[in-house]
Amino acid sequence: MKNVNNIDEIRKIIGQHKRWDLIFVIAGIFALMIAVLTFMALFAHMLVDGMPRLSWEFFTSFPSRRAESAGILSAWVGTTLVMLVTALAAVPLGIGSGIYLEEYAPKNLITEIIEINVTNLAGVPSIIYGLLALGLFVYQFGFGQSILAAGLALALLILPVVVVATREAIRSIPVAIREGAYALGATKWQTVFDHLLPYSSAGILTGVIIGLARAIGETAPIITIGALTFIAFLPPAPVKNEFPYVSFEWLTAPFTVMPIQMFNWVSRPEEAFQLNAAAAGLVLVVMTLAMNGLAIYLRYRMRKNIKW
Repeated sequence: MKNVNNIDEIRKIIGQHKRWDLIFVIAGIFALMIAVLTFMALFAHMLVDGMPRLSWEFFTSFPSRRAESAGILSAWVGTTLVMLVTALAAVPLGIGSGIYLEEYAPKNLITEIIEINVTNLAGVPSIIYGLLALGLFVYQFGFGQSILAAGLALALLILPVVVVATREAIRSIPVAIREGAYALGATKWQTVFDHLLPYSSAGILTGVIIGLARAIGETAPIITIGALTFIAFLPPAPVKNEFPYVSFEWLTAPFTVMPIQMFNWVSRPEEAFQLNAAAAGLVLVVMTLAMNGLAIYLRYRMRKNIKW
């Protein structure tokens, strides 16, 4: 009789846990649907308002005081150049730092303090990075209110994300991969370069794209270092016809970016400018979704080509 009672109690406990599991599943689906439906509603509203303004002239025209003839040429060119500087500065440094902390750094108090600070920096408000960039890059290094200063500011913003993503991707590689490489006589660098990096490249790439997708929509650091809200010219071209055919003058040029242009239009009372802002926001969302889609595709291709 005692055993029967114990079995009944166990079944009762299992039934209670299953009910709680069902409650959590329903709550999770409800929260997910709220987020998805909210995004879909906002995106649909933006699509309805901004889609009629999308045209070739909208992409190839400079901002104007007349809403009907205003475009985003200087904004999307500036965004592209700033993100280029951000990627070139943050990706190699972030991946290298993640590899060092995970594979080479000694496990001591200093390393633990660095790791804690890197993790915490990923959650620091973006305005703090803007103030840091203003004092360091604009005034101390003399870069001024330029594309270079903006790109480095956003690089600081996403650097902790890239470092953490690199470490987590390397940490997910089975220990047997390292042990097998060492057993065959591989050095530390050969193990990292020939085995750990190829196997963790998909995860690292995902972290990089997520960081860049965050940077492309940031406004606070760009405003802090002095991005222009109205600009009717383009930076000098990176490529020229004369030797050495490559120019770096664009790095010191004034600039604007898509979020700043949207902010400028949203702050105007005319309804036509609100439609322009919706169209620019639609372009920015598509650019961000395209970056995330590219990350998913490349991650799938990399995982497909890797043989464990």
